[in-house]
Parts: sequence; structure tokens; C-alpha cells
Amino acid sequence: MEGKNEQRAGLLYGIGAYVMWGLVPLFWPLLKPSGAIEILAHRMVWSLGVVTIALLAVRRWAWIGELVRDRRKLALISVAAATITVNWGLYIWAVNNGQVVEASLGYFINPLVTIAMGVLLLGERLRPVQWVAVATGLAAVLVLAIGYGRPPWISLVLAFSFATYGLVKKKVNMGGLESLAAETAVLFVPALGFLLWLAATGKSTFTAGGTGHGFLLAATGIVTAIPLICFGAAAVRVPLSTLGLLQYLAPIFQFGLGVVYFKESMPPERWAGFALVWLALSLLTWDALRTARRNRALAVKLLATAAAAPATATPTPEGAAILPSDAAILPGDAAPPGGTTAPTPEAATTTTGTEAPNPAQQKIT
Repeated sequence: MEGKNEQRAGLLYGIGAYVMWGLVPLFWPLLKPSGAIEILAHRMVWSLGVVTIALLAVRRWAWIGELVRDRRKLALISVAAATITVNWGLYIWAVNNGQVVEASLGYFINPLVTIAMGVLLLGERLRPVQWVAVATGLAAVLVLAIGYGRPPWISLVLAFSFATYGLVKKKVNMGGLESLAAETAVLFVPALGFLLWLAATGKSTFTAGGTGHGFLLAATGIVTAIPLICFGAAAVRVPLSTLGLLQYLAPIFQFGLGVVYFKESMPPERWAGFALVWLALSLLTWDALRTARRNRALAVKLLATAAAAPATATPTPEGAAILPSDAAILPGDAAPPGGTTAPTPEAATTTTGTEAPNPAQQKIT
């Protein structure tokens, strides 16, 4: 009973995190007349304050010394900070300039971009259905480019920047709260310097907009941190496959807001492009669920075989066991499903390699 309650709580945390990320387009317009760069700088500064309070509450500080001594990891954190700056800044600009639908497309195609990067940069192999999904995604981009009269550059930059961010985060291998603290610490000095420059030149809206406006700018830290904390709570309670399915809630809500609330134009060719993207994601999800079932069945078979004939296992020099030949992994099962791993915070990431990502390390805007 306790396990079911934990899973139910985890599911609610996960839904809450992705719904908050999906509804965040309602928040950024409240910060006008602040520009996207000023909002971004406030988000960096106040996010560090919020995550510092959270780290004080959970008393997790040992990672700081390890990070400072590891130059490679520090360099990766700096790259992650740079890419998430591009992602956050462009997303805020897109929302406040009537491009919510195109921004949502970036997070719809992010799993496809991540898969493509895995093939091109990491030499990963795809199953046939995954190839079909990627090809369908490319066709969708072409259709949307024709519909927009230009490439959907906002979507592409958001997708590629977040895919790069996810790849770097995979290498860093830090928890979501710790990683956000490190990234915002890297960004804190330039962000604070920019805000002080705005104040010195009389261009800051922090105080000029009144107390309410200043409070909203400070609230960017809470808007950033709270969904991440909920996601972290979900990640330790529910299976990765469940989080992978939940990740589509955020762009679905963003798309719905763009069409229904912000009343952005959706001509037929744009509907056709989105339909192709959704088809590609459906293929990825179906393939992922099918492969997960096959892998679970294979694991049960291996356990049953090992329990029935423990004496037949021959130890290797490393102490591992050579399994009977009928327990070999089937072709095509070597790679875990692509497209179902959950991004965090600010967007979702997907992997096709043999190493499953830690969902608590990922974010969505």
C-alpha cells in the first residue's frame, strides 16, 4: 500500500511539474515592459537565491567542493549554463512576441533532435521505427517551413539548444537542484552586472514599474525552481517510462494556449506540419513502450533461467557470469526506447544509447 501511495504521489508531482511548465507562457507577458534579456537576467539571479534556500533546507553541500576540484565538470557546467541561457532567453522572447505555438513546436521536436544528435555525435544505432520517426520529423520541418515562408528557426534553436543542454547534463551527471545551482552560479555575476548597468543607466524596470512589477520579476526564481523541485520528487517515485509520457504535457499545454488563449494563426499547412510531428512522436512512444515490454519479459526470462540452473553459470575473470545461449539479447533490443525519457527542467531530453539518463537532471522551460 505504501508503494502505491508513493507512486500516486510521484505521479501527481510529475503532472504538477509539467503542467506548470506548460502554463508558464501565461507568466512571461505579465513582466512587460521588461525586455526578454532583463527578464532572463532576473531569472538567473533570483533562481540562485531560491535554490540556495532549498539546498540549505536539505543540507546538500558536499557536491560543491567536488565540483570546484573537477575542471572538466566545471567546463561542462559552463557549457550547460550557456546553452540554457540561449534556450531560456529565446523562449521568453518568443512568448512575449506572439510566437507561443512555434515555441511549443521546439519542445515537441526536441526528442527527435536528441535522437539525431545521438546518432551523429555518439554513434548510436536506431531501430527501424525510430528511423521512420526521425524522417517524419524532418518532413514536418519542411512542411512547416513552407507554411511559415521561412524555416521555423525559433523551434529549431529551442530544440537544438535544449538537446545540447541535455547531452551536456548527461555528461555532468548531477542532481537537478545541484545542477541548477551550479549553472545559475556561473550566470549570476554577468546577470547581476547587467541588471546593475540597467539601473545605472536608468533603463531598469525593476523599480520603475512599481512594487508589484518588482515582485513579479523576483518571482521568476520561484517560477523556475518550484516545477524543478516537483519534478525531482516525481523522478524518485515513478518509472522513467511514466515521466517520458508526461513530458508531452508541457508542449501540449503551450500549444493549446497559443491557439486558444493567444489566438495565434494556424493555417492548414501549419496544422499539417504539427500533425506530422505528432505522428513521429506517436511512433517513438509506441516503439518505446513495445521495447520496454520486451526488455521486461527478457529480464524475467533471464532471472528464471538463472534460478533454474545456477550451477551452469561460468565465472569470468571479472567475476561476471556467462549466461546460457538461449538468453542472449535479441537484435534490436540493445538500445532502450528513444523519445520517452523525461526532460527537466527546462525541456525534456531523449536518449537512444544503452545508458539511461537520470530524469532528475533534466529540465524544461
